[in-house]
Amino acid sequence: MSKNSKLIKPISTSSSIEVRYAETDQMGVVHHANYPVYFEQARVDWLRKMGIHYQEMEDKGIFLPLSKLTIDYKKPARFGNILNVKTLLNTLPSASIIFDYEIRNQNDEILTLGQTVLVFVDHKTKRPMRCPQIIMDLILKAIPKD
Repeated sequence: MSKNSKLIKPISTSSSIEVRYAETDQMGVVHHANYPVYFEQARVDWLRKMGIHYQEMEDKGIFLPLSKLTIDYKKPARFGNILNVKTLLNTLPSASIIFDYEIRNQNDEILTLGQTVLVFVDHKTKRPMRCPQIIMDLILKAIPKD
């Protein structure tokens, strides 16, 4: 977290993903390369639940390339598991946005923890930019009041 980051009450969403056979190895364990895809799906869901579809954001010239990915594997996910991916935003974005993730199985066991850092990029200039006001307004509106 940068020294300029402002902590907020976490904004969280949950996404359900069923592990497909193609995502596993011969032992029925999810291959490690699938977890970033799960994070991405949950992040797209998070944005949609905030009120903006990822495609709409890109149509407005706002891109979010990945800058950093951290994954902490606790237990393996397996074929047929129903995964609950919790996506959390704990700080207000600046030129980047940081998402934390918790993946649990149907027994509520923590399987994986992760974090992604994405940078707001202007499609025309290909340069980093501050979080667009349209996104910031949606985030500010979604911060829990209790």
